[in-house]
Amino acid sequence: MGQKIHPVGFRLGITQEHQSRWYADPNRYPELLQEDRKLRKYIEEKLGRSAQNNAGISEVRIERKADQIDLEVRTARPGVVVGRGGQGIEALRTGLQQLLGSNRQIRINVVEVQRVDADAYLIAEYIAQQLERRVSFRRVVRQAIQRAQRAGIQGIKVQVSGRLNGAEIARTEWTREGRVPLHTLRADIDYSYCTAKTIYGILGIKVWVFKGEIIPGQEETPPPQGGTRDRDRGDRDRGDRDRPPSRRQNRRRQQFEDRSNEG
Repeated sequence: MGQKIHPVGFRLGITQEHQSRWYADPNRYPELLQEDRKLRKYIEEKLGRSAQNNAGISEVRIERKADQIDLEVRTARPGVVVGRGGQGIEALRTGLQQLLGSNRQIRINVVEVQRVDADAYLIAEYIAQQLERRVSFRRVVRQAIQRAQRAGIQGIKVQVSGRLNGAEIARTEWTREGRVPLHTLRADIDYSYCTAKTIYGILGIKVWVFKGEIIPGQEETPPPQGGTRDRDRGDRDRGDRDRPPSRRQNRRRQQFEDRSNEG
């Protein structure tokens, strides 16, 4: 069950919310639904991965109040979206109004993603960019998982499908670190899908990120700042040489595996 259903749709109304929140007459519903799709597509073209200025758009939430449209853009680089003196937002608002062909008021709220390395879509986008540059998929997935673990997540699963490393037969490979309980409804699972367009064909990337369990009435506690890097530096300052050389072993294993898969 956990592998056959969308993790976000499975939890709607429990721990997840809809990305579009509005009510419409049955007669106007198809029109507004197409408008939502146009808005998201336009923002993706102007600020997404294929744009000249990639703003790292993670999510776009849409709310409607009478003739007003409220957009909440979650991005890893808010400075790219806002622009100098707010010129970027003004240009985006003007383009959206021309796209809809009406004088409806559009309000854009830019929200910065606090933990970039713990966001499923941004992780999938990073893997796709590296795969399009023909980097070994094992190395890219391992780097993404290590960065996510430093960000303080409890578990991550990454799946890559297609002609991996240019192989003639397409296959699927996945890696999991930590816990990813897809059956637990109160688990905060961030899921995303992205495609990488390589010269061999399209590779599909799926990312599941487990950020902890959401218990009603319990406040969310932020992850500890500093991560493992500061802790390792403190151990070195204290002269703790009895600690096992885990980083060195990981580096050796990484080089060996990458060398075996380059051919």
